[in-house]
Amino acid sequence: MNEQRRFKVAVVGATGAVGETMLAILAERKFPVSEVVALASARSAGGEVEFDGKKIVVQDLATFDPTGVDIALFSAGGGVSKEYAPKFAAAGVVVIDNSSAFRYDDDVPLVVSEVNPDAARQRPRSIIANPNCSTMQLMPVLAPIHREYGIERINVATYQSVSGGGRTAMEELGKQTAQLLNFQDIDPQKFPVQIAFNLIPHIDDFQDNGYTKEEMKLVWETRKILGDDSIQVNPTAVRVPVFFGHSEAVNIETKKKITPEQARALLAAAPGVQVVDEHKPGGYPTPVTHASGTDPVYVGRIREDLSHPRGLNLWVVADNIRKGAALNAVQLAELVAAEA
Repeated sequence: MNEQRRFKVAVVGATGAVGETMLAILAERKFPVSEVVALASARSAGGEVEFDGKKIVVQDLATFDPTGVDIALFSAGGGVSKEYAPKFAAAGVVVIDNSSAFRYDDDVPLVVSEVNPDAARQRPRSIIANPNCSTMQLMPVLAPIHREYGIERINVATYQSVSGGGRTAMEELGKQTAQLLNFQDIDPQKFPVQIAFNLIPHIDDFQDNGYTKEEMKLVWETRKILGDDSIQVNPTAVRVPVFFGHSEAVNIETKKKITPEQARALLAAAPGVQVVDEHKPGGYPTPVTHASGTDPVYVGRIREDLSHPRGLNLWVVADNIRKGAALNAVQLAELVAAEA
């Protein structure tokens, strides 16, 4: 990265959980900023957010002129991205978008910084897409295995925290928990049924094939990021009463057999991955004890599939707000900055 060059960075959706984390990570990683602009909807404009120990005023996205901005990190939903990302790109801004608005467009790269960083350079529309949080944490683990042994099939069940649904989802879990512990009735608003002390096998809209859109994202995005449409993905996405950190029970079938010992060695050397795999109580990662508030993707419970000669089981955990969204966006910004 050219140490002389500094970049004007805009964070769109700066008042949301991911936006605030993006600002924090930009400061933590000492990204070379000349100026940081916080943008949000009109109702949040005029408020303040924190960057590097200082307060900055939130500006109205609708009236903001993007001229002069170098990089924009978008985390304000697909509708906002579809409307404003092309406007920023037309003004010469490199847009890193955290929504699903552009992920499946052939002319927009879908990038995980540790997996396919070179793809970020090929951005004809000046837009780079961030994968979905559940795909994000899976890719640093599966990519090295796929490259060495070839993955034919992935069976994955996700256990996704409520922070993936935003602040209102976290508030609903907290409120329902308090109400139930005080023997009060609850009235689900954000989720279709009770989330406290419950599991909900439904995230995002149902598709014609019976899967939800969240599940299909794992299919589409895995194939695009790994560059292999032959990989079969069988997903089930479940919302769980955890505040931060997604977990995934993963079973893979490989072309060449991989042993647990080989997998541990390969993953121990994989960037962004930390192996926590001891055969004892607590010798495995969980969203609370390992993932929440940290950057790595953790993997444990690595063991052979007893039912398949080339099968392997893994347990994958990461903070869905940090690594699943904000950190990768900043890492992509670092890749862009390194080109200067």
